[in-house]
Amino acid sequence: MTRLRAAFAMRHADLVSELFDDAALARLRTVADVAEHVLTPDAVAPVQGQEPAHGILEGVDVLLTGWGAPRFDGALLRRAPRLRAVVHAAGSVKPIVSPELWARDVRVSSAAAANARPVAEYTLATVLLAGKRVLEAADAFAAHRRFDGWSLPDPLGNHGLTVGVVGASRIGRQVMRLLAPFDVEILLHDPWVDADGARALGATAVTLDDLARASDVVTVHAPDLPETYRMIGARQLALMPDAATLVNTARGRLVDTPALTREVLSGRLRAVLDVTDPEPLPADHALWDAPGALLTPHVAGSLGNELRRLGDLAVGEVERLAAGAPLGHEVLPEQLGTTA
Repeated sequence: MTRLRAAFAMRHADLVSELFDDAALARLRTVADVAEHVLTPDAVAPVQGQEPAHGILEGVDVLLTGWGAPRFDGALLRRAPRLRAVVHAAGSVKPIVSPELWARDVRVSSAAAANARPVAEYTLATVLLAGKRVLEAADAFAAHRRFDGWSLPDPLGNHGLTVGVVGASRIGRQVMRLLAPFDVEILLHDPWVDADGARALGATAVTLDDLARASDVVTVHAPDLPETYRMIGARQLALMPDAATLVNTARGRLVDTPALTREVLSGRLRAVLDVTDPEPLPADHALWDAPGALLTPHVAGSLGNELRRLGDLAVGEVERLAAGAPLGHEVLPEQLGTTA
């Protein structure tokens, strides 16, 4: 067992207590000497040639990062000669990694797997509510305020619901696992997953157009890459059945917002959007008040006590480093081109 020197680097000191409870911090201190000072962006940035961060970077072996962490470029790495690992207690590491980091052979870990769980749970809830037409029922009930005198124009239900999953990412796979006990048919579009692979996930592999054409609910879980920009475009939206619902918890850029807006305003499609493009939408954008649209402010990802899962995973990674064991959630440079 090697005793490490560790420090936190993230947006603000309060984030440490949100991510790491007392039990997690106690585990961390069992294997590492932890700097009391949190390296916020202001603390890391050099000011007038003076060494910032109280000299912490010079002696640190492991940095536990979170939202608002610095980018590990050559300039920062030169001030952290002992750095062996960056353990990210958040999702994507793309904003903080650099070619210099990989060249230094610094290992990188991400808590994206822990952050995937609440997104998948949000998606499951949204899919089932969409099948029950809950948004429409709530609007109609509020308008009439009695049990008689109103009805849903497109009643559906969750018996035999067809759910199209776009992307067999960490989140997409968890969504399919959560849907498995329900009486739904799952279609999957992912260019990296063949028919046998989809079958192992409990789904049927289809083209994107066929998925759009057959799904009562389409839920998006693909990474934000140049080739996925507006992959859910006017064509795919037009193929979706009347009264179908589009759920997006991935990135807003994956959906053609103007085309979706037209479909929702026409009354033909519904949309549940935890992300948009642009983000946020302009204050006067039609989707804010459109019937059949629900916009939420990134609540699908980890919030509140869910953040503790990220901290627990990160501490587990530091424990593995101290024991000389392989990381459980290591990110490799070749993965960046196909992941979020």
